[in-house]
Amino acid sequence: MNIHEYQAKAILAKYGVAVPRGKVADIPLEAEVIAMEFGTPVVVKAQIHAGGRGKGGGVKLAKTPEEARAHAKQIIGMTLVTPQTGPRGMKVKRVLVEQAGAIKKEMYLGMVIDRGSFCPVMMASTEGGMEIETVAARTPEKILKEYIDPALGLMPYQARNLAFGLSIPPELTGKAVKFMMALSSAFVDTDCSLAEINPLVLTEDGEIIALDAKMNFDGNGLFRHKDIQALRDFDEEDPTETEASKYDLSYIRLDGNIGCMVNGAGLAMATMDMIKMSGGSPANFLDVGGGASTEQVTNAFRLIVSDKNVKAILVNIFGGIMRCDVIADGVVAAVKALGLKVPLVVRQEGTNVDKGKEILTASKLNIITASDMKDAAEKVVAAARTN
Repeated sequence: MNIHEYQAKAILAKYGVAVPRGKVADIPLEAEVIAMEFGTPVVVKAQIHAGGRGKGGGVKLAKTPEEARAHAKQIIGMTLVTPQTGPRGMKVKRVLVEQAGAIKKEMYLGMVIDRGSFCPVMMASTEGGMEIETVAARTPEKILKEYIDPALGLMPYQARNLAFGLSIPPELTGKAVKFMMALSSAFVDTDCSLAEINPLVLTEDGEIIALDAKMNFDGNGLFRHKDIQALRDFDEEDPTETEASKYDLSYIRLDGNIGCMVNGAGLAMATMDMIKMSGGSPANFLDVGGGASTEQVTNAFRLIVSDKNVKAILVNIFGGIMRCDVIADGVVAAVKALGLKVPLVVRQEGTNVDKGKEILTASKLNIITASDMKDAAEKVVAAARTN
């Protein structure tokens, strides 16, 4: 689950992470009032679940309260397009108005779960303000890392190592260590999957502040954090993805025209790769899981066909925990219930595969069967092109 910048900063502040003074405005007049309260200059920042807002015109400096109001009027309601939103962009519904300060140095600080080492890792870089992926690609030597023992947590000496690597002045090392320890505590306590401060700034008056903040949370841990669950902004999420979560389906909309329904995340990824290799483009990632019912399969189809770009559908099932005959029953029921109009290709393998094939054949429905993944991908790509 993602949250807004202002929400992330509120959480981090509870743990002692220094953040700028700021308030949220839903209308332009509120931005002017906040600027009058704080004193100018202030920064007016669009609040959407995406980065790169400054490049898209979603972050502006205001030198007067009237200018803050004018910037807020321009930003609130705009469709902000950034590298992370895709070409469709995201509509801005509120702005964060923050007190501006004199910045001496910009840096990067973040935490993620490193799946290679099975532990959290804190990363730091002198290249503040740049996307960490860009730094990793161009100058990987500028990314400093400290791997954190889950039983011990971030140790002070590790934080000092990062502070030294960032060339933070010796007299401010203590502040930097305190900042990093607070960030680590927030990350662990709230079941974060990502906590990113970019940029982390050193101000002219010797403060270390999170100028921007991003936090993502592990959905499997949210049952422990009802307060964080309450921060979920459904307006920022794809409605189809939100609907899928109600049925315990893992769905992510993509920009292709071939709908996919697969059981198992790994098989789903392989299926999309095979579609791409065959010259097609997947319209979604959809994992029905290992124990999908007929109702879930029907809902999965309904989600797929709700995307008007879908020209054909591929069902790729490996019957391990999930039996092929159960999926076949679900497919037949869904096709009949929805009156499916687009071509449907089905590939099955595994438990009760022969029974599953019999069910599809006996249905007398216009279902194209495939012998293997390559055959299925080629058939669904061809069907999409002719539909």
